[in-house]
Amino acid sequence: MHTLRTRRLFEPGQLVTSRQLVALNEVVTLPDPNRLVHLQFRRFAGCPVCDMHLRSVAKRHEEIVSAGIREVAVFHSAADDLRPFTVELPFAVVADPHKTLYAAFGVEAAPRALLSPQAWLPILRGVMRSLGRIVRGKQPVTSFHPEGGKLGLPADFLIDMDGRVLACKYGEHIYDQWSVDDLLSHARNSR
Repeated sequence: MHTLRTRRLFEPGQLVTSRQLVALNEVVTLPDPNRLVHLQFRRFAGCPVCDMHLRSVAKRHEEIVSAGIREVAVFHSAADDLRPFTVELPFAVVADPHKTLYAAFGVEAAPRALLSPQAWLPILRGVMRSLGRIVRGKQPVTSFHPEGGKLGLPADFLIDMDGRVLACKYGEHIYDQWSVDDLLSHARNSR
């Protein structure tokens, strides 16, 4: 498959550096000594496409936990900006407004995030879903000028208890990430 990516830092089999991630309501140890970690990089607080994807993950969170996986989502927004959009999520959410983790994992931003025709329908669905939630008072209005910009690309990493990357995906547009089925399949295949 042809890719436009220039900074792919990790491949399966490589080790990630141990670190403590300060999530909104907890501290997350990476790697987790007791279970796999699905570290997913999203975009900004209130991103309609990210929100739509994370709600699909939240619906199947018990299934993910039962598979021995800890879910961790990273955003390039400040913690106070994230809280109103993530309060219903049953997993760890990490604020990384300076994109320190993004740089460490080689997660990029690029115009193709929004320009890929494959992203247009998910953008429309996400915006319509967010508008409905805003009208019903279930979420605030998203900033038109989000911290870290609008061109972020998603990325997914499945990391074992020793810090080894079992599988990873660097997205080519804003809706190019693992589904829950993809995640569970990678976890099953790694055992």
